[in-house]
Amino acid sequence: MTGPHPAVAVVTDSTACLPADLANDPVRRLTVVPLAVVVNGVPGLETIDVDSATVAEALNARRVAVTTSRPSPEAFTEVYRRLLAAGASAVLSVHLSAKLSGTYDAATLAAAEFDGAVSVVDTQSTGMGLGFPALAGAAAAASGAALPQVRQAALDAVDRTSTLFYVDTLEFLRRGGRIGAAAALLGTALSVKPILHTTDQGVVVREKVRTASRALARLVDMADEAAGSSVVDVAVHHLAAPERADALLTTLKERLGERLRGAYQTEVGAVVGAHVGPGMVAVVVHRT
Repeated sequence: MTGPHPAVAVVTDSTACLPADLANDPVRRLTVVPLAVVVNGVPGLETIDVDSATVAEALNARRVAVTTSRPSPEAFTEVYRRLLAAGASAVLSVHLSAKLSGTYDAATLAAAEFDGAVSVVDTQSTGMGLGFPALAGAAAAASGAALPQVRQAALDAVDRTSTLFYVDTLEFLRRGGRIGAAAALLGTALSVKPILHTTDQGVVVREKVRTASRALARLVDMADEAAGSSVVDVAVHHLAAPERADALLTTLKERLGERLRGAYQTEVGAVVGAHVGPGMVAVVVHRT
């Protein structure tokens, strides 16, 4: 504990898709609450019972149903109570977009039981669009900052983070209600390859291109634009598409050059994977 007061504990959820070295950072400690995945009627917790490979295989099978669900408010209550009982001065709970999941609402319901000792942040994103703000909050907590400053650090990181991604089809996002049926139908009818991004309105189509290779090239262009003149950390995600992710990260490193501080690559977890489908690649740009 580096500060003069008991440290603020930081909680996030499993859709942050944190690289192992960041998830296990002994300084920027994070408590991760898992979301649930149901594959063909069998429920399990992300990262514990169900992995991304299982979901990708199920989605490719097409006849296998895959759904997801938020943690219960009681699950958050238990985590908050445990952290406060262990000596935390307060808790910051940082989660994926409320437009994409009921997780934020569940955390908010649980937080109401703790008389201001728990604060909840909606990052308006997922993957490392969630992970970078959670880590920023954890870094502030590790420095001894109080809850208002820890919360502000996470919010500032939200403003400095851009999440862009490509999917082979919009069908999985449509099935899960994460994108409008009209947008999904348009993409299917025109054989368009969509590049999407997360905003305060949820998942939005940013641009439409004709081929997967063009989409990947545009992801690099957009990541470069998002970085601007800033020094950045970048995360590349994929589902069952490691070659695409490798190529994307290699090109990003070349394009960003000395502006690139840190680079990470992870496969998305089961929950995000269930909604984007195999072949998805994403780039998250965090301006430091």
